[in-house]
Order: sequence, then C-alpha cells, then structure tokens
Amino acid sequence: MHRYRQRRDRLARALITAGGIGVLMAVLAIGVFLAVEVIPLFFPSDDLPSETAPRLTLSMLWQPQPYGDNLEYRWLPYRLEESGTPYVSLVPLAWGTLEAAAWALVLAVPLALGAAIHSSLYMSRHLRTRIKPTLELMEAMPSVVLGFIAGLVLGPWVELHLAMALMTVLLLPLGVLCLAGARRCLPGGWRLALSLRWASLWLIPWLLLLVWLAHWLAPLFEDWWFGGDLRLWIETWLGWDVEARNALILGLAMGFAVMPGIYALAEDALVDVPRGLSDGAQAMGATRWQTLTRVVLPVAWPGIFSAMMIGAGRAVGETMIVLMASGNTALMSANPLDGLRSLASSIAIELPEAGPGGTHYRLLLLAALALFLFTFLVNTLAELVRTRLRRRFRIVRSDP
Repeated sequence: MHRYRQRRDRLARALITAGGIGVLMAVLAIGVFLAVEVIPLFFPSDDLPSETAPRLTLSMLWQPQPYGDNLEYRWLPYRLEESGTPYVSLVPLAWGTLEAAAWALVLAVPLALGAAIHSSLYMSRHLRTRIKPTLELMEAMPSVVLGFIAGLVLGPWVELHLAMALMTVLLLPLGVLCLAGARRCLPGGWRLALSLRWASLWLIPWLLLLVWLAHWLAPLFEDWWFGGDLRLWIETWLGWDVEARNALILGLAMGFAVMPGIYALAEDALVDVPRGLSDGAQAMGATRWQTLTRVVLPVAWPGIFSAMMIGAGRAVGETMIVLMASGNTALMSANPLDGLRSLASSIAIELPEAGPGGTHYRLLLLAALALFLFTFLVNTLAELVRTRLRRRFRIVRSDP
C-alpha cells in the first residue's frame, strides 16, 4: 500500500512537472514564432521585387513621417497594396492601447481597491460571504456583451445626455464625501445605525438619490454654465470633437471588465495581512484609519501592486470591448471624447484581409509581438512582487 501511494505521488508530480514545462514551452514557442515571422519584415528576400516586399525601417514604425505639409504618425496599411508611400507607424496603435488601458485603470483601480479595503476590514463577515463571490463572478461576464452595451447603448446615450453624464460623475463622489462628513457629526446612536459594516446596503438608496438629483440638475447646470448646449461649448471652446464611441466610454466598459480581477487579488492580499499587526496597532492607540494607512496597506502593497499589474495586462490585451466601443480610428489625440484604435483591435480587424507572408501580415504579427512582450513583462513583474509578498509574510510570521 505504501509503495502504491509513492508511485501515485511520483506520477502526479511527474504530470504536474510535465504540464508546467509544457506551458513554458508553449509560451516560448509563441514568442519564437512571432519573432521568426517578423524578421523578414526588415530583411526582405532579394528574390521579391521591392513593390511586393518594400523595405521598412524602424523610423517608419516609431517616428513621424511627412504627410502633406506636416510630420504625422499615420497607420495606413492599405497604401502598401497601392505601391505608395508606406504609412505604417505603430505609434497611433500603441497610443490607443495605452490610452484605453489608462482610462480603464483610472476607473477600476480606485473602485476595486476601495471595495477590497471595505470588504476585508469593515464589512460584516455575514455580508462579505455573499457579496465577495458575486463580485468575483462578474469577471466571467463575456467581454463581447460589455462591448455591445458600451458601443451601442451607453455611447449613444451619453452623446445625447452629456450634461447629465457630467453631473452624475461630479455628484456621486461629492455626495459620498458629504454623507461621510455628515455621519461623523451624527449622535452615537445614529452612527451605530449607519454602521460601516453594512455601508454597502444603506449607501445604495443614497446613490440612487444622487443619480435622480443629477438628472434634475443637469438642464439647469447646462443652461447656467454652458449656454444650454454642452456639446457646442466643448467643440467651440475646447476644440474637441465629441464621438459616441470614445475613450471615456471605452474606459468605463474596460474598467468594469478588469475591476473584479483587481478586487479579488487585492482583497486576498489585505486579508492575508497577519491579524496581530492590526490588532497590535489598535491596542497601542492607533485609529482604524491609521492602522489601515500605516500598517495594513504597506504590508499588503506588493500584493496590491501585483493586482494592478495583472489588471493592466488584461486591459492592454482586451480586444472585443475595444473593437465595439472605440470607433477604431487610429488617432494620436489627447481628447478623451475622441475615438482610438489599439494593437489588439487592429489585429482582429485587419488580419483576415492580410495576405499570409505579405508586409501587412508581418506588420500585424509585429503588433502581436509587442503585445506579447508587454503582457509577458507585466505578468513576470507581478509574479516577482507576489514572491516578495510571500517572503515578507514569512519573515513577519517567523518573528517571535
């Protein structure tokens, strides 16, 4: 019986090791395949005419080129088929990728970290056991559904109700801060009734009231500050074009997609902080806020940083939401109300039309290689930080 268990353990260990090595070899094979396919882009075969395989340089990919009377970054791969000047700068695509990820993280990181802090330190255990699995299940929502809602429902609605959308964005955080300040001024009995352990429940009516108030104040706000037409004011005074599918709408949808993953990892990092550290800080007279900012967050920071890096990797590689909610315009613009185009969406749109082995095909593989390297580096950095977190916990728990 003992020998049977040993053989079973050895077999399981061998299978796990083989699986890990297989995954590493598959990742390495993907990188090697992309690199091998991209190399002929810069060293075309001498057997092919220059019109079929034009020689590209790094300056064409990452530096501005003459376009009319100006130097601009342009992504116009169809010019390759017309034997014209190849405008194939990857900078607009890289800019769109990073801009979309940045707007997604601007929304997702504060909300996910706030939810993680509240559920791990303040929320009642009974409520936490029900809300946390629900939030984690949100990550299973298909991205194509979020892209459909953002591109075909939310975007056109915001374009028609810019003032209400702006008023809602302004009122929600201000209203929550005002409620927090008012709660501190209430008598002890009222504060006990509005316990932070159940804040996720009694905040919902307040948030709905703020949304209704934003709907009521939006026409007055638009008439008073913007002469009755916020869109015209933006186009006239700021010089921004207002598109239905823009970076803000895209950031909202992508932020909703990456938020559950950041929340789950950050919440686990906060829960794994040794309880004795926070109890000891409060026993020495620290408030709950001081314990959070000076004890819990510094210890959990590597895990929180890892969560944000994994969320950034997910946002950079997202395809369907960008494809449906961005407008797919390869622009170098800082206007958040304008469209954009990412590396992933360009690959999804153009790869079916690119001839295998052609210049356009290899350019798309170069974009895929750039995405591969970025996500690989981000995930590697996240894993290194997670290892540092484990070592820190090990040192803390081993101290007498």
